[in-house]
Amino acid sequence: MISKNTIDKVFEQSRVEEVIGDFVQLKKSGSNYKALSPFTNEKTPSFVVSPVKQIWKDFSSGKGGNAIAFLMEHEHFTYPEAIKFLARKYNIEIEETKINKQDKEKASERESLYIVSNFAKDFFKKKLNESEEGKAIGLSYFKERGFSLETINQFDLGFSPKEINCFSKIALKKGYAKDFLEKTGLSIFQNDKSVDRFRGRIIFPIHSMSGRVLGFGARILNNEIKSAKYLNSPESLIYNKSKVLYGIFYAKQEIAKLDNCFIVEGYTDVIQLYQKGIKNVVSSSGTALTNDQIILIRRLTSNITMLYDSDRAGIDATLRGVDMILSAGMNVSICTFPNGHDPDSFSLERSNQEIKDFLSQNSKDFIQFKASILSENAKDDPILKAKTINEIVNSISTIPDRIKQEIYVKHCSKIMDVSEEVLFNSLAQQNKNEVTYLSKRNINKIKKTPKNIKVDILFELEKKIIEILLLYGTQKEKFEELILKKDENGEVVMEPTIVESLVYEKIFLDLQQDEVEFTNESFKILYKAIINEFQKKGKLVIDVFLNSLEPDLSNHVTSILMNEDRYQLHDWLSKNIFVKDKNKVISQLVSETILSLRTYLINEKVKELQEETQKKSNNNNQILEEITDYYKLKSLLSNKLNRVL
Repeated sequence: MISKNTIDKVFEQSRVEEVIGDFVQLKKSGSNYKALSPFTNEKTPSFVVSPVKQIWKDFSSGKGGNAIAFLMEHEHFTYPEAIKFLARKYNIEIEETKINKQDKEKASERESLYIVSNFAKDFFKKKLNESEEGKAIGLSYFKERGFSLETINQFDLGFSPKEINCFSKIALKKGYAKDFLEKTGLSIFQNDKSVDRFRGRIIFPIHSMSGRVLGFGARILNNEIKSAKYLNSPESLIYNKSKVLYGIFYAKQEIAKLDNCFIVEGYTDVIQLYQKGIKNVVSSSGTALTNDQIILIRRLTSNITMLYDSDRAGIDATLRGVDMILSAGMNVSICTFPNGHDPDSFSLERSNQEIKDFLSQNSKDFIQFKASILSENAKDDPILKAKTINEIVNSISTIPDRIKQEIYVKHCSKIMDVSEEVLFNSLAQQNKNEVTYLSKRNINKIKKTPKNIKVDILFELEKKIIEILLLYGTQKEKFEELILKKDENGEVVMEPTIVESLVYEKIFLDLQQDEVEFTNESFKILYKAIINEFQKKGKLVIDVFLNSLEPDLSNHVTSILMNEDRYQLHDWLSKNIFVKDKNKVISQLVSETILSLRTYLINEKVKELQEETQKKSNNNNQILEEITDYYKLKSLLSNKLNRVL
C-alpha cells in the first residue's frame, strides 16, 4: 500500500494544468485554461481547468475532479496507478506502508513478473527489427499483412528466434531469476536446461489497461511444424486470460469517447482496424467472451458491437456472448462480414470511411441478427421460427432493465410478426419467480407522474448551501440576525441586530437551530463532510477534499465549483457582458438562501397542518392557531427577504 506521506507529496507537488496539459491542448482563458473535451466529440470548447482551485470540469460530459480524477477518467488508471504515475512524473519516491510478510512477498513477486515480462517484450521487439532472422520471417510477415512500421512499433510486435533457448540464455545472463522466467511461462526448465516457450514465433504482447505487459500471444508461421498455431502465456499472478482484452490499452480512450466498443476475435483484426483509424476495438484473444472481460469494457462504455466472421463458428461465438452482455445491463449489436472475410482481410483494401460506412450500415441489434439467421436458414419453417423466437425471448429475459425488456418485446413483435401479448406471456413463463409483465393494454393505462416541483426547489436550495460553503465557508461576513420578540401589543416581531461570523458557522448554527436535515442524500453527506473539515482544520483544501470523496460526490463538488467559471467558455467579457461578482454580496447570498429555506419549510408545515384539519371534523382550534403563527412568521420572513441589500 502506498504511504500517506507519498500521497501527500503527490498532492502538494502535482499541478492539475501540467498533468492535463500532457494529454490535452490547453489554451489560456482569463485565470483558467480551456480546451475541447477529451471525452466527447465537440467543436466548441467546454473543458475548463482551474489552476487556482486545482480542479477541472468537462461541461459536455459532466465529468470533473482533480488531477487524480483526470488520470482515472482519461487513462482509466486505478487510484494507486494514478498516484504512482504522478510520483514518477514529479520524481517522488514511492514509499510503501508496512504490510505483512505474505502480502509483501506477493506484491514483490507480482512486480518481478512485470519486470521480466517487460524485458521479454523489449527482447522480442529488438529481435524482430534488428536480427536477420527476425526481419526475414517476422517483419516480412507483418508487412505482408499490411502493417506499417509505425503500427508494428506501436503495438510492440516482436519475434522469438528459433534457437531453443535464445531468450532464456540471455535473460539468465542478465540476472533475471529462473523462478520468475518460469512463472511467466517465458521459459521452461527441464533438468537444468532451458527452453523458450515461444521460439520460432511472432509475438503479440498483451497489455493491461494501464499499459503494463501481462503476457504474450505467439503465432507460428511454419505450417510444416506440428504445433499449435497460436500459443499464449500460461496463467500467472499477473496474467489471467479470461480477465484481459487484447488492445484495451490502445483502445480505451476512443471507446470512452465514442461510447462504443468493437469486439473481434484475433490480434491482427485489432491491429488492422486500429491502423485504419477504427481505434475503439479489442479482442477476446480467440477465447469465448467472459463476464470479467465484459466488466472491463463496462468501465468505458455500455455499448458493444461484436464483429465476427460470417461462418458458422463465428456466428456461434457471437450468439454465446450476446446473453452475457445483455445480462450485464449493456447494449449489444452484431456485424458480420461477407463470406471469406474477417475484420482484418475486409479492412486491408478499404479506406477508413468505407469501413465506417460498412459497420454503420450492417450492425444489427441482437433481435435483427437472430431474425436474419432465421430468414436465411429457416425460410417458412414454423418450427425453426418458433425456436428462434424462443431464443430471442430468452435473451430478452436476461436484461435486468425492465424498460429495455418492454422495448425489445415490441421490437421483436414487429420483426417476427408475433403479437406482444404472446411474447409477454412467454417472457413471464421464463421469469416464473418475478411479477408477470404488463401487456401493452395495461401499459397504456399508466399515467405519467407529474413533475414534483417541491423536490426541485428543495434540491436547488440545498445545492446552493453546499456551493456557499465550498466557495466562501471560511470568509468572515457581517450578518443581520433576527431575534424573535413580542411587541407591546403581544405581536411576534423580529428585532434586527448585526453580528460578525464565519460563513460556515452562520449556516451551521442556523440549520442546527431550525433542526434542518438535508433531504438529498448526496448533499447530506457533503454537508457533514464539509462542516467536519472546517471544524477540525479551519479550512478546506479542495483537491485533497475531492480525493477523500466517492467519485459521484467528487463530481458534484467539481460541478458546483466550476459552474461560476463556465461563462469564460463563451468569452462574454469581449462582448461587454459582465457577470456579477458573488464576493461582493456573500452576506446577502447566505441570508437569502437560509431565509428561502426557512420559508419553504414553513409552507410545507402549513400544508401538513391543513391536511390534518381536513381529517378531523372538530377540535381544530389548536391546529388553526399554530397555522396562524406560522403565517405570521412567514410574513416576517418575506418582509426580510424583500429588503435584504
